[in-house]
Amino acid sequence: MTPLLILLFGIHPSTAVGTDLLYAAGTKTVGSAVHGWARGIHWPAVMRLGCGSIPASVLTLIVLHQLDLKSEAEGSLVSLVLCFALLLTAISLIFRKSIMDRYRHRLEGIPPRTTAIATVLIGAVLGVLVSISSVGAGAVGATALLMLYPRLPMASIVGTDIAHAVPLTLVAGAGHWAVGTIDWGLMSVLLMGSLPGIVIGSYGATRVPEAVLRLTLASVLIAVAGKLAFEALNLSSAVTALAWGN
Repeated sequence: MTPLLILLFGIHPSTAVGTDLLYAAGTKTVGSAVHGWARGIHWPAVMRLGCGSIPASVLTLIVLHQLDLKSEAEGSLVSLVLCFALLLTAISLIFRKSIMDRYRHRLEGIPPRTTAIATVLIGAVLGVLVSISSVGAGAVGATALLMLYPRLPMASIVGTDIAHAVPLTLVAGAGHWAVGTIDWGLMSVLLMGSLPGIVIGSYGATRVPEAVLRLTLASVLIAVAGKLAFEALNLSSAVTALAWGN
């Protein structure tokens, strides 16, 4: 959503991130309720992720508050972090099975305390990524949960990932609201369009092979990340040249 808002509609990167965060908080709340009703959420993992992600998000937002998020230079910074998060998500989608095959069995025997600490640390990383780019709590979070909790069924992994994203996106979105990087009109339009989009997407997802969906999405993410990086680097060069000229 965030790169589409930036590349197709020309929304400033910080505004796109903030708007997408609050939009995601609303949609993921519904998804979390559904998974919770079906008892598909591992709440200890949610709490551990939140213990890392929420403080990290708050600290990140404090740093962002000290910056001029609406300036071109800071827009370039957000775009570059977004590129990194998109590429990390694409890698998680493409190589998830290979990662699982290589490391999952090694992690099955680690002590519960180590698992808990690792979960908090992963949450902190996700908190920083999501607060700056709005990306990372999906495929990246799910891959981390698969490695740390190999005995959980996939439905619980998905439910846990979504449940953790609710408070994280809400806190991060509220922080962007505080610094004035939310477009409420845009968010209302996104929410209106999400209802038929969910129906169409759900209908198509059940009829397309899972591997095709993953590779298609990963390819789109890589292409978008490259486009964002190209524009951000060009903008940074222009800002630097202007600064030297002055």
